[in-house]
Amino acid sequence: MLIVGPPGAGKGTQAKLIAETFGIPAISTGDIFRDNIKNGTELGKQVQSIVSTGSYVPDSLTNEIVRDRLLQDDAVAGFLLDGYPRTTEQVAELDRILDESGAGLDAVVLLVADTDEVVERLLKRAVEQGREDDTEDVIRHRQDVYLEQTEPVIGLYRDRGLVAEIDGLGRVDEVAERVTAALADRGIVPVGSDAV
Repeated sequence: MLIVGPPGAGKGTQAKLIAETFGIPAISTGDIFRDNIKNGTELGKQVQSIVSTGSYVPDSLTNEIVRDRLLQDDAVAGFLLDGYPRTTEQVAELDRILDESGAGLDAVVLLVADTDEVVERLLKRAVEQGREDDTEDVIRHRQDVYLEQTEPVIGLYRDRGLVAEIDGLGRVDEVAERVTAALADRGIVPVGSDAV
């Protein structure tokens, strides 16, 4: 499964809950990059030099990291990707990775949220966490970049009939219930569940 949605829509929170509910790893490319930077690995040094200039990590490097992670034992029975794929080129690479392993995508969880409400949420978080760089202009720019980059990706998966669109606003437990119900409608239920 994949989870997508604009910055501030609660993807990270819902990804953890989906992973727990379905007994699969939540794989966030952002977390992988941050862990490697924090631990000073070769990959971390490479990524740090790229992001410190404000650039995006190139597809080739991101693809390599995702390929490696999806081939690990805990991801064989299923996984939830957060933050990948972001481009149509990454969609093509993910298709290749899944084809090689004989796996396929079951669903793309799309969290939908009103831009103004997300901006408010992120501004509040910026104040709480002391993120002075997170101004309204910066947050709105990130929303625009997300739409520009991710819409084609969502369109590809929508054409394949994989997108489950969920209202991402509301209490965490309410959104989680909506996600579980939308997945159940597609025949995706937690392991050990009586539902069919």
